[in-house]
Amino acid sequence: MPETSGWNGRTPETDVIDYRAAEQLLAARDPRGAVKLLDEVVAAHPENTAARLLRARAFFAAAQLRSAELEFSLVLEREPDNAFAHFALARTYERQSRPDRAQRHFRLAAALDPKPEFLKAARFDS
Repeated sequence: MPETSGWNGRTPETDVIDYRAAEQLLAARDPRGAVKLLDEVVAAHPENTAARLLRARAFFAAAQLRSAELEFSLVLEREPDNAFAHFALARTYERQSRPDRAQRHFRLAAALDPKPEFLKAARFDS
């Protein structure tokens, strides 16, 4: 009998397979399918920041902006120096027409990682 990781009989291998499949679904522009797989992974491993970040990206791609905002915020509670999460949260706020909140996170992303894309979005010169 294989060892299980939780109440639903999932194994660690199943969680890894679902995570990888969710990455593929997101790349194939099926964010809702990715969210379905990641819901179970996150339920089994709520502390897993990588799974939460991927689920946040899937929510964003599916235009589920409130859910994306919540997931990106959870990631940032655990990893406040995650430049990508700041940038993605800023894009989420931007799509919600919340420019002041977006600007703050664009600037944090650029300060943490001065990638050209982050610097351009931060608009430090304005």
